[in-house]
Amino acid sequence: MKPNEDLPMNLKECDVLVIGGGPAGSTAAALLAQRGHNVTLIEKARHPRFHIGESLLPANLPLLEQLGVAEQVRAIAMDKWAAEFVSPWHEHKQVFHFADAWDKSMPLAYQVQRDEFDEILIRNAERKGANVIEGCRVTGIAFQPNDQGAIVHSRHDDGAEQSWRARFVLDASGRETFLGNHFKAKIRNEKHNSTALYAHFTGARRNDGKDAGNITIFWFDHGWFWFIPLANGKTSVGAVTWPYYLKTRSKPLDQFLMDTIAMCPQLKERLEGAEMVTKAEATGNYSYICDHTHAANYLLLGDAYTFIDPVFSSGVMLAMNSAFVGADAVDCCLRRPAEAAAALKRFDKTMRIGPKQFTWFIYRVTNPTMRDLFMGARNLWRMQEALLSVLAGDVFRKIGIGPSLLAFKALYYAVSLKNLKRTMMAARNRKKNIQPVDLQGGMHN
Repeated sequence: MKPNEDLPMNLKECDVLVIGGGPAGSTAAALLAQRGHNVTLIEKARHPRFHIGESLLPANLPLLEQLGVAEQVRAIAMDKWAAEFVSPWHEHKQVFHFADAWDKSMPLAYQVQRDEFDEILIRNAERKGANVIEGCRVTGIAFQPNDQGAIVHSRHDDGAEQSWRARFVLDASGRETFLGNHFKAKIRNEKHNSTALYAHFTGARRNDGKDAGNITIFWFDHGWFWFIPLANGKTSVGAVTWPYYLKTRSKPLDQFLMDTIAMCPQLKERLEGAEMVTKAEATGNYSYICDHTHAANYLLLGDAYTFIDPVFSSGVMLAMNSAFVGADAVDCCLRRPAEAAAALKRFDKTMRIGPKQFTWFIYRVTNPTMRDLFMGARNLWRMQEALLSVLAGDVFRKIGIGPSLLAFKALYYAVSLKNLKRTMMAARNRKKNIQPVDLQGGMHN
């Protein structure tokens, strides 16, 4: 379609159109509207809506301050001072306190119920001047020649259709990866593939005092569990497993989740007498990456670009950080076109930093050697401080953790070589277990 030719009659105009009203989309919309741009955000659901991914990182908190929502989020959040790891192959529990990280200025994070958290962010975008449209799904897009923006088509819940002409498009559609699918740029991660099943519980046993909000990671034979206490008395519990395990399901998902929990005595004990208050849900094949982060008139933000594994709770932080650097890039492209190429290059570089820092650990988190190092962590050559900085999400600033992380990785390879037979067996099992799974029986894909 050529510019101004065969355009929809009800065409509206905006500077920036944001697809998706999760943390990435709402953050970017708020920042750009605050800078005076005409921003439209289109969200298929209506807030509040259920979403998984309740654990934030200490690196989230400065972003919330800059966004102007820190007090609102604090009011609905559970303080998280530490992350705990429990292994059936070790007798003790390992606790990592964020206050012990390289930079001691970010000692805590939050656990949040996502329906409340995401609504705070999207209402903030409205207050900052973004045109927020909920209950509306983007159905098509046509990019104009000579980088003259795009025509975006949508359909409201009531069937009414609407189109926009936007100078710039931000894809913050999460795992739907609207533009990734449009351009066939989404690639299944061949090095890592997982499935997850999860639900909310009431009555779960928590730690005492200040440790009540700690996230706990439980390893077990088929993967790992998360245990995330929330401020409203609920606890989010989920199992991340290799795809083969979910394929063994032959019973309703609620029962399958409870049977899976029973495989982990330490977690089962924490849930003794607890009640599942949401239906169990499952998702599969969620490890992917798109083959590019941007073009001249669009960006991929957060999970619309890549998602690997939730073990380090990095999703919301990476999404919001991508929105901050994305807003800077878009503002530059619209106001100072001569600097656009450099701004987009900076955006691309930043988008790749976070996944690169986390993936090395994620690919190995179920390896026996990595479990041993986590459970026996020591601060030799400040390795534990550097590891804690990664767990805190402090991966974008140059704070000097590089040499200590290299030392940790060297130790990992040395221990793996020392236990070569075990290492080779783990590698074979990992290769065997990385395979797609087709979710059936009403589960969400």
